[in-house]
Amino acid sequence: MREYVIFSDSSCDISPELLKEWGVVCIDLTFRADGSNLDFTQTDVSNKEFYDNMRDGTVYRTSAANSESIKKAFERVLKDGKDIFYLGFSSGLSGTVGAGKLAAEQLAPIYPDNRIIVIDSLCASAGEGLLLYFAVEAKRRGGSIDEVEAEVNSKLPRLCHWFTVEDLVYLKRGGRVSATAAFFGGMLNIKPVLHVDNDGLLIPMLKVRGRNASLKAMAKKFSEMALDPAGCTYFISHGDSIEDAKKLESMIANEHGNHAKLITDIGPVIGAHSGPGTIALFFEGRER
Repeated sequence: MREYVIFSDSSCDISPELLKEWGVVCIDLTFRADGSNLDFTQTDVSNKEFYDNMRDGTVYRTSAANSESIKKAFERVLKDGKDIFYLGFSSGLSGTVGAGKLAAEQLAPIYPDNRIIVIDSLCASAGEGLLLYFAVEAKRRGGSIDEVEAEVNSKLPRLCHWFTVEDLVYLKRGGRVSATAAFFGGMLNIKPVLHVDNDGLLIPMLKVRGRNASLKAMAKKFSEMALDPAGCTYFISHGDSIEDAKKLESMIANEHGNHAKLITDIGPVIGAHSGPGTIALFFEGRER
């Protein structure tokens, strides 16, 4: 069996240290503050500093990875005679995976004996990270690149994303809610609960009043939708809000005895759009 390397990108919200432990190569998306010409990656600014800056009014913009940077990263592996499995950020939210497909097409004639598999995860944040975890586990079990692809494709349509935000202003900037909804939502302490649909798009699903109610709503969705509430692997991610992340985990653990496999930070690429205080829950369900 030919050796292969698993790639992902920084929108997966798995720490660089853990990605290294998993043997995953990370493609960096970039971000910059409004009015600045300086691009940063996730390792340039701590998550705490990033979210503190947002709370102080800094607005960040993000950029997809381009095909040339992905091509260079791929080529370093291809030159060693290895194949590539790349699990990319949802095409419904970014052009990064499209750039990955373009890079693969350009490299195929140059490395005709190598395989480059590019999968659109249709996932974001630690939803992409959880799908990546399943890929890494399949490889650890000795799976071939084809077996990893089959594992990912079997999980992808059932990878549930549920999340809530602390402040609607960030979703307003991204066009997810109207200015009117953001204004009155803030006044009335309305917290939306959203999910990522089958096309990898963010869709508002519920409106509840207050933070605790939004966490309870997500825990309820887990109980209703998880393939195995007592035994499934689930991740939680948060935007500098670890206590609320642990509170959500406790709600699930108290109900089902099932603790999160990983609680992880939402990095700048996702956090620029969701804002500080975001809490997200990811698990394998019967459907998305």
